[in-house]
Amino acid sequence: MLNIPFPRLAVSGCVLLLAACVNRNGQEVTQGADATPTAGVACEWNQSIKNDSPSVRATSKAHWSCTGTERRLSANGLPDHAAGTFPNPDNPNTISAQDIAATFTLAPVKTQAATRLGGPRGVIGFVLNGVKIDAGTNGGCNDAGSECDQGRPSGQWRMEALGITNFRFGTDSNNAHVQPNGEYHYHGMPEGFIALQNKGQAMTLIGWAADGFPIYARWGYSSATDAASPTRAMQGSYGIKSQPDASRPPVSTFPMGTFMQDYEYVEGLGDLDECNGRTGVTPEFPQGIYHYFATDSYPYLQRCVKGALTVSERPRGGPPPQGRNQQGLTDPMAPTPRTSRSVAPLV
Repeated sequence: MLNIPFPRLAVSGCVLLLAACVNRNGQEVTQGADATPTAGVACEWNQSIKNDSPSVRATSKAHWSCTGTERRLSANGLPDHAAGTFPNPDNPNTISAQDIAATFTLAPVKTQAATRLGGPRGVIGFVLNGVKIDAGTNGGCNDAGSECDQGRPSGQWRMEALGITNFRFGTDSNNAHVQPNGEYHYHGMPEGFIALQNKGQAMTLIGWAADGFPIYARWGYSSATDAASPTRAMQGSYGIKSQPDASRPPVSTFPMGTFMQDYEYVEGLGDLDECNGRTGVTPEFPQGIYHYFATDSYPYLQRCVKGALTVSERPRGGPPPQGRNQQGLTDPMAPTPRTSRSVAPLV
């Protein structure tokens, strides 16, 4: 069984007042104002749906429940919507049922720092149908671009799965594909699942992140604090750098946008923060809550969380030092002042 104990609230050594304190991970946590209980919201979600897609031909199962301080998921990871053809020429893997058991805190607390998740660092979250969110890839190239491997890093330049032409990862119309262990997972907007919710341009809750905060798809209120304002498609705040990083593989062969390091977070460029989230009201949380969005623009699905994590359950690897990644290159999540350089906005 894939047992995933998602991070729980970590406030050891903090006085529960409207003030900042530091948890055991060294994350600055604002108590009171940023702690938002989620108990009672989507606590009973049960599905057992036969999926007749040729690549699935099995029943998608997902059960969500809330007990005490935890939100729990038990699922088999099979999509409840039509899936693409797997295996395919660009993805040799077959979809198979998983054994997923995950827990989330019901009292998420927003921190001042972002923590990277995904891949070996730990699962970023799950859509309500029990399918995993994992936006990044494990593929990479060396500096010269002479050695590239889509299955494991051949160098420090990490490939993107969506919006590129040099490498094909065999994603389907749901922006999903299959890992070698048979796990179907999303790299971007889960279009098939959203269509099944049939909510049009209304704010739509689609899942829960590892820190316990909710994830919504595409549409958000134009005014974050006004549920009466019209909805519009949320935009991420990442742009393609105007100049490539030093030692990057040649742009003539690998256009800008091919690698994760080609993007940078520019505060104010879009609607959302470096983790594709913001604080505001939602249909399920009319008093307001920090929440994430799946977007049509980069990073598509968040690559980090803003909720507090405990030491004992921190994802393997941990975040890179502030502003740098583990190879010493500029971290795309590090804030860049909007006026500091020319950045091509993403659409």
